[in-house]
Amino acid sequence: MATKLDKVLKRELEIEGKVYMLSFAPEGLKITEKGRRTGIELAWKDLVSGNAGLAAALQASVQKGAE
Repeated sequence: MATKLDKVLKRELEIEGKVYMLSFAPEGLKITEKGRRTGIELAWKDLVSGNAGLAAALQASVQKGAE
């Protein structure tokens, strides 16, 4: 039996020498470079509907424009 996701779970992940924080929440997931606040967020509904790539690309383009 699986455990219900009812609070945020955080895990550290290393990709090509860079450390990232991966947060799983009931609303979705977020990945950020360790020590940073901004990152990419994906809602679970976007992931299961197939719109995850579109949502991530849109969010990334908005964040780049704000920098």
